[in-house]
Amino acid sequence: MTTWKRINSSKTTLMNATLYINRDEKGHRTIEVVGENPGLVDIDSNGHYPLSLENAKFLRDSLPFLNPNPLKLHTSAGTGDRLGLATPGHIEAFRGKNIAPVFAQQSVREVIRTKRTHQRIMDDAMWGVMEKGWREPWGADADHLKTPEELDAYADAGFTFYTIDPGAHVRNVKNAEEARAILERSEPDTAVLKTKADASIERFQHIDFPKSFKRPDDSQILTAFVKYGKAIEHVKMMYDYLLKRIGDKPFDFEVSVDETDLPTNPFEHFYIASELKHLGVKFTSLAPRFIGRFEKGVDYIGDLVEFEAQYKSHADVQKYFGDYKMSIHSGSDKFAIYEICSRLSDNAIHLKTAGTSYLEALRVIAMHEPNLIRNIMTMSLDHYETDKQSYHVSANVQKVADPKTVKDIDLPKYLDQFDARQVLHVCFGTILGQYDAQIKECLINNYETYESVLKTHFDRHLKPFAG
Repeated sequence: MTTWKRINSSKTTLMNATLYINRDEKGHRTIEVVGENPGLVDIDSNGHYPLSLENAKFLRDSLPFLNPNPLKLHTSAGTGDRLGLATPGHIEAFRGKNIAPVFAQQSVREVIRTKRTHQRIMDDAMWGVMEKGWREPWGADADHLKTPEELDAYADAGFTFYTIDPGAHVRNVKNAEEARAILERSEPDTAVLKTKADASIERFQHIDFPKSFKRPDDSQILTAFVKYGKAIEHVKMMYDYLLKRIGDKPFDFEVSVDETDLPTNPFEHFYIASELKHLGVKFTSLAPRFIGRFEKGVDYIGDLVEFEAQYKSHADVQKYFGDYKMSIHSGSDKFAIYEICSRLSDNAIHLKTAGTSYLEALRVIAMHEPNLIRNIMTMSLDHYETDKQSYHVSANVQKVADPKTVKDIDLPKYLDQFDARQVLHVCFGTILGQYDAQIKECLINNYETYESVLKTHFDRHLKPFAG
């Protein structure tokens, strides 16, 4: 006979019924209804209802707190959840911190590699919200969108936060000499580019700048125009498309130029923000490409004194405009810079994490299923050189211990070692293609451990921004 345990914090009242999320002895969840069934479907032999697409839609339509909302200028953080099981642990970390969470967050790249549907991403976050009795606003981020076609599926699923990635349209221009060389090429749009460049220079000659800024000369403006002009036009196109696509529904809009080769200097940050506003693009957050290395799954790599000095200038730009947050991408595990960013931006911050929750899931696997983590590590090492191609990482597989030689008790330490952590981070698609079911079974069987591990890990991320 199946033994069920109510998750007390999940009590939800709807019409003439009280709803509970229950777990059985193996961690599998169902909905128990005490009172008159308000409209759930597919009752099972235990008198419970499944966490199905149909029941998710019914509950969202009935209970507003199960729907994501725009978070606007509230200090916020995106969690990312490649497995669909992490939201309960995330919620425990967010409690009492006055930081708005983005529980549903997945990039196009991750959607492809995890083979999750956009609706499933939304529903998995929603079930976690219901399970833990979360009643505060939360967001849903359609991350790193590059084309209108990518945007559509997220809009259909009800996402409320749209991150536009125009990186493919950013030119790697270091100075005015390189910028002029581009304008002198015999390309069809060269004349148009030159005209727009002249107009941009003229406009910026009459703009007031932050007091900490030295007024840029024409060469700096030209460089910024050639480097980011096409990207800004692409963002404007995506913004207009989104407005038509979702009508008058409110949303958060983020512009991200972080996944580019060259850093965004403070004037270029100013240029991007100013031009977007000139074009009528209302954005909630902006993610520059900061100096140093923001590699996946590891701490900041670079000179912290230099980073703080330049970040202060970025924060001056942000405060000058005053109507958007600074977004820190690849923000997972960048513990060295959190206090700097929090202090200088007065917590007008959106911290974006992604794969770190998956890595902490693997920590739980290492604690409970030594053979499984060895298989995962071996496969990741075999596929790292291929899977790393779309990521900024620098792990050396030669520095990772052979999984066969590591004692069971030492396996969780893989998740603390720089090279092993990056190898595991970027190979998630390959791993889930082979071991998805086994990973989820282990986490479901040990869900209290997973929640605890996630809370501990995200407490470290969130406390510097908690005010």
